[in-house]
Amino acid sequence: MAYLKLLRPKDWAKNLFLFIPLFFAGNFFQTAKLISLFFGFVAFSLIASSIYIINDYRDREDDRKHPIKRNRPLASGAVSPSAAVVIMALLIVAGFGIAWVTRPEFVVVLGVYFLLNLGYCFGLKNIAILDIFILAAGFVLRIKSGSVIADVHLSEWIIIMVLLLAIFMAIGKRRDDVLLKVNSGADMRKSVKGYNLELLNVLLAVVSSIIVVAYLMYTMSPEVKERLGTYRLYYTGVFVLAGLMRYLQLIYVSAESGSPTRILYKDRFIQVTVFLWIISFVTILYSENVPIFNILRKLF
Repeated sequence: MAYLKLLRPKDWAKNLFLFIPLFFAGNFFQTAKLISLFFGFVAFSLIASSIYIINDYRDREDDRKHPIKRNRPLASGAVSPSAAVVIMALLIVAGFGIAWVTRPEFVVVLGVYFLLNLGYCFGLKNIAILDIFILAAGFVLRIKSGSVIADVHLSEWIIIMVLLLAIFMAIGKRRDDVLLKVNSGADMRKSVKGYNLELLNVLLAVVSSIIVVAYLMYTMSPEVKERLGTYRLYYTGVFVLAGLMRYLQLIYVSAESGSPTRILYKDRFIQVTVFLWIISFVTILYSENVPIFNILRKLF
């Protein structure tokens, strides 16, 4: 179990962003592309896990000071450093091997992700603001990977929205680090010295506002209306707004601004909101041949 925990499989949910370009392109039910994206998901997950191991290996001493991270396999001593290095090497070989078989161009994007996060592990994460943008860039590279694998157009709007959403979640994580520092008096990471609650609260407000505006502009842009053949995508904006408001509520009211994936797994409101957003988007994009939805189209 400790070796599985070392891979952080719960964080693999982030790699579902690879499927976003195909979904927004309106071609989500093309089996061949879905299969290719599944293998891309596996490759990305293996490389991401190798990065997690490198990060945990370097931070194992600092992680022992953290109330949650001290339970990680390397920090707790459940997995030896030498065993972790071997597993990391195997993951890198397997990840890039699968990526090459999936699509050679995918290897380039995956390689950029690996090198960027390697730099993050070896010191870039200690630079305030830059650490947030590196985390956000990882999500942009995920959707770029999905675009390359599925050979679909990646809208500039999608890139902007994913970047903003990733920045928003990264700010929430940094706010959690600052709160831990305030409560415990210990620096959990060096970049925390460049933040305080006032700055992070302002950044959350600014970025969340931009996300809503950018999403609505995307749904109502002439290019998107023409390409997807519908003007109704703006209906889905209500779920985006509800999800952001709930996340802000968790941050400010419940003080749960930690891992976004943990919140996604545990918070029922967020889960229902994401589900309804997906259902509404699927209904609008993929229901042309369903009679009942054609009737609804005439009404709305």
